[in-house]
Amino acid sequence: MEPRKHSFPPVVDPAVRLLVLGSLPGERSLAEQRYYAHPQNQFWRLISHAAGRDLAPIPYDARLDALLAARIGLWDAVASATRPGSTDAALRDIEGHDIAALAVSLPDLRAIAFNGGTALRHGLKQLGETAARYEIVALPSSSPLHTIGLAAKLPAWEGLRRFL
Repeated sequence: MEPRKHSFPPVVDPAVRLLVLGSLPGERSLAEQRYYAHPQNQFWRLISHAAGRDLAPIPYDARLDALLAARIGLWDAVASATRPGSTDAALRDIEGHDIAALAVSLPDLRAIAFNGGTALRHGLKQLGETAARYEIVALPSSSPLHTIGLAAKLPAWEGLRRFL
């Protein structure tokens, strides 16, 4: 039986206007204890366009600080699950985060964006009626398994700027 895999704590502060939710960190991210650690994941390149700063080349802690400075928060829809490997399709026995409680604790929150379909499906379930308070944005996944390419994903991610 697969061991349970657990998400990381949220990266938020009271000034966050946009909360970006993934599904559950993949193997590389879990091993390194860093969001989006796999070098082929396009998250840091994509979110840089919303943050107004190239985050990919800077150290991890500075990336998180830059996200918060841009009023962008980061978390996952899935708190824990079993999963062989890193694909969302393999997630089983899913336990979600209390996204609604986090959202209402952020006084300036305007929008919640979901990085991929799995995050969207599980996150909306967890938000319930609270979702109506926020702009909900479905983003194309930053995962390298979502093969439409960076250029095709970029317009949706650049659109996040309007919430900041």
